[in-house]
Amino acid sequence: MPPVEPAKKTGRNVALIITVVVLLVLCPCLGLAGWAVWKVADAGSDAARTPSTSAPGVPPALPSDAPTSAAPTPDEEFARGDCVVNDGSETDAELRKVPCGPNTYQVLLRIPATTDGDRCETLAPQATANYVHDNSVDLFDYVLCLKER
Repeated sequence: MPPVEPAKKTGRNVALIITVVVLLVLCPCLGLAGWAVWKVADAGSDAARTPSTSAPGVPPALPSDAPTSAAPTPDEEFARGDCVVNDGSETDAELRKVPCGPNTYQVLLRIPATTDGDRCETLAPQATANYVHDNSVDLFDYVLCLKER
């Protein structure tokens, strides 16, 4: 009878399986991080490059020509180009969408998933104010870079 060959070591197979699992876990994470960086960079490139001005933290309450019968909703979405007025105070702002006109603030940029209002200075230097929405779920936080009209 011929001698029996020794069993092959499976160390190479285990290393291959571990490598495949690590790649399957890392690729989606890296893709998501890349997408987030791209969105922030894309939002910043749309902002016009003008000299920076000092921006107060929250727009002061301004008189509005629009009727105040429409109560602001907490889930109201604000996007680039919308105009708002502050029905609250500087410390407790309550923004409400209105038609664009004098004594309104135009949304220049919405920065998702952050509460850093200072980012408006670099991403939207023409902003004269910013609004920070701090949600208990950090993913739903956002900053609005605003320009007084």
